[in-house]
Amino acid sequence: MIPKLVAQAYGFDAQTDIRPLGAGHIHKTFLVVSAPSTYVLQRINHFVFRRPDLIMKNISLADDYLKKYHPDYTFLSVIRTNVGAAMVYDEEGYPWRLFPFIDQTVTLEEIHTREQAYEGARGFGLLTRNLEGCEVALFAPTIERFHDLSWRYEQFEQALAQAGEDRKTIASEAIQQAVHFSYLVDRYHQLISSGSLVLRVTHNDTKINNILFDRETGKARCVIDLDTLMPGYFIYDLGDMMRTFISPVSEEEKDLLKIVFRSEMYDALVSGYLEVMGDVLTDAEKTAIPFSGLMMTYIMALRFLADYLNGDVYYTIHYEGQNLNRARNQLRLLQVLSEQLGQ
Repeated sequence: MIPKLVAQAYGFDAQTDIRPLGAGHIHKTFLVVSAPSTYVLQRINHFVFRRPDLIMKNISLADDYLKKYHPDYTFLSVIRTNVGAAMVYDEEGYPWRLFPFIDQTVTLEEIHTREQAYEGARGFGLLTRNLEGCEVALFAPTIERFHDLSWRYEQFEQALAQAGEDRKTIASEAIQQAVHFSYLVDRYHQLISSGSLVLRVTHNDTKINNILFDRETGKARCVIDLDTLMPGYFIYDLGDMMRTFISPVSEEEKDLLKIVFRSEMYDALVSGYLEVMGDVLTDAEKTAIPFSGLMMTYIMALRFLADYLNGDVYYTIHYEGQNLNRARNQLRLLQVLSEQLGQ
């Protein structure tokens, strides 16, 4: 059941069919059938995204730009309330928003084929490509320093300094591995400080389940989950695709021997991304393509490990040591990527 205030804001009545949709861990999402239309209604978790107004501002800016310069591009435009607002707040202070439901589409939780990797990368790349030329300075960070590797390493060091001896002992091997890869922080800092990377509007959360695929053709139809649509570097998007597309298992896998480098997936996702971004990226940026996968995998390893050392205060866990296992998983993937990509 959704709050009455929210239903009224969008003109839903007792005959409107509203049911839970998906299994997201951050927001609460509902499918709304109000004949003849179908919508997706979402309650934003304002504890994770403390400035939901910035999220909606960024989405509106992108929507306006795309409607003007790429009117045929499918973008998830927000549906406004009866009084023209982008969101409505309920009695508990949670913001709610409404999007159209895009029919005949599916989401994927895993990459099984080259075509899926190619289409997914092409879909995320096309969003950035179509926003090329918009005024990046107008977009605000919705999560500060989200993919700043230097800051994530500082957080890891702080967690290590404050952690109890028992957790440091249990995680000693993972800690050593994390410190070993700290040279990536220097490389990241050099890329940023040298101006080798161009700041663009990027998605910043390019897991495969954030793309809608056409049910019949398998082509990418629409990018979703736009909460982190904000200024970023291409290495954030391409790197997170490498992190999540290349291995056949997820970050939850405890059997590290199952983490392997699927070269066909790497080739497919780079090819798909460069098909739409190849003439946009500079030569200097293209040399950073292999680094992007290492950098984003390292970030997640550091975040999981820091959370374990801090006592599991950020990521939800379902068993003791889960964040440490996630960190070990990502460190193993980092090692595999490093060996294969020569970084």
